[in-house]
Amino acid sequence: MLKYKIKEKRGREMSYTLIHNEDEFKYEYHIDEHIAYIIYDDQNGNMHLTHTVVPEALAGKGLAKQLLEDVLEEIKKANKKAVAKCSYVVKYQEKHPEVSDLFA
Repeated sequence: MLKYKIKEKRGREMSYTLIHNEDEFKYEYHIDEHIAYIIYDDQNGNMHLTHTVVPEALAGKGLAKQLLEDVLEEIKKANKKAVAKCSYVVKYQEKHPEVSDLFA
């Protein structure tokens, strides 16, 4: 049985629900029939963000950024640190030095 932790988030144009799918080590948005997600590996409190996926049908709407920012917020609340292990997260970290305290 899957365990989900759900957080409501209002985007600019849509309402997103962040789901923490602990069994599959993912944070997810379920939008229509699509799932956007970030895969992580929790290593002693450091959340290695290893893969970011946004389905083609949802691309170009800023969804990856919103998803990552929600995931970073959840990591911060859990008193953990993020580790950028996928190219999208690495680029985000480079463009947003103001959130460097969220990364290990």
